[in-house]
Amino acid sequence: MADIDLQRVHNLGMKAARAAADRMAQDLARKFDLRGDWNGNVLNFQRPGVTGSLAVTDKDLRLTVSLGFLLKAMKGSIERAVLEELDALFPAKAAAAPPKGKKPAPGRREGRGDKDR
Repeated sequence: MADIDLQRVHNLGMKAARAAADRMAQDLARKFDLRGDWNGNVLNFQRPGVTGSLAVTDKDLRLTVSLGFLLKAMKGSIERAVLEELDALFPAKAAAAPPKGKKPAPGRREGRGDKDR
């Protein structure tokens, strides 16, 4: 069972998501001495005390990490560092825009200020 299991929806598309995952892998390799290899669209990584994978699709990603006994005590700080990296490289899908084909709420006009009402 994974100690850290994170999922993130993104709107980068496959090529950009894969490039962002590569940047993340390079950063984590530099910071934590992690080494990884791609197997299709899954990056498997490891170092003593840490194993995990980052599965990337054109719309989302899933990161799972298993920590060894000594690193379990640092789970919170490790998870925060990973979340910061994900936030920087995989921005969450914008939820502000209404779905295509959806009309604005009754009594509201899109694109006009209050003075036009």
